[in-house]
Amino acid sequence: MTSNRAATLGRGALLAATAVLLGACANPTPAQPAAAAAPAAVPTGGSTVGLPADCQPYERTELFFGTGRAGKPAVSDQEFDAFLDAEITPRFPDGLTMLTGLGQWRGSDGKLTKERSSMVILLYPKPSAADSGTKIEEIRHLYEQKFNQESVLRADDPEPRCVTF
Repeated sequence: MTSNRAATLGRGALLAATAVLLGACANPTPAQPAAAAAPAAVPTGGSTVGLPADCQPYERTELFFGTGRAGKPAVSDQEFDAFLDAEITPRFPDGLTMLTGLGQWRGSDGKLTKERSSMVILLYPKPSAADSGTKIEEIRHLYEQKFNQESVLRADDPEPRCVTF
């Protein structure tokens, strides 16, 4: 990857994250009356000092997609974008963040593999965690099948996050 491509990807990731956040601000969900507002979501035993009163508990999952394929060219940016549009976005239409970088991992054969990778960050309301978890597993399975991958790494944050729009 050329340094121009890396710089463009970095700016693109920053612009995508900004667009998601601004889009959420442009189309806010209706505010609940103050008396019915949910308590701020903080880690167990944490303090609510300094958190916005309209905090909502959201779960966070990160997915790491490798692009190397045995005996075939790496998954291209166009192929990954098509997968993102066809499989991930319809399951998480309210937004996500996608970052591109370089990753490495040790496969089941014991060999170290270094490859270009994509990370997708998903935030979703805590009450929808079970449904979102099912969708995430579908995405992982589909990517593994479509692009002949050993696995898609999933990392879940154990504590809900305070999210406001």
